Amino acid sequence: MLTVPGMPPSPQLLAGILGGSYPVYEEMIGSVTGPDCGLEPQWRFYNDGKAWLCKMVFKKKTIFWLSVWDGFFKAGFYFVERHLQGINELDIDPGIKDALAEAKPSGTLFPVILEMRRKDQIADLLKLTDFKKRAK
Repeated sequence: MLTVPGMPPSPQLLAGILGGSYPVYEEMIGSVTGPDCGLEPQWRFYNDGKAWLCKMVFKKKTIFWLSVWDGFFKAGFYFVERHLQGINELDIDPGIKDALAEAKPSGTLFPVILEMRRKDQIADLLKLTDFKKRAK
């Protein structure tokens, strides 16, 4: 949805695109950028996908990618194979684990994509964020 190179995402633009999911976005951003999590959002326009994406970074490590869609946003985590067992041991929605089991790797990385629409999904995002921050 964010396809204009010269128009970086603003709160007003995001609210207009996300609609009812904007409060979910606001709460998620507040949680991941707060002192407990410490992520830094880095918005950038990517020419290959012709859209703005947000890279959520801890120190120099990319934790997840955020993309904005009509009425929701996606958080994309990418894990190497050795992390899959640890993810399966997390107390997260079983649907996420099922999707991971069926996911086709992109090279050596296995995607975990969360479609964020509700505030109750933030807890799973935070658990995956914590796991990714600690993963070696």
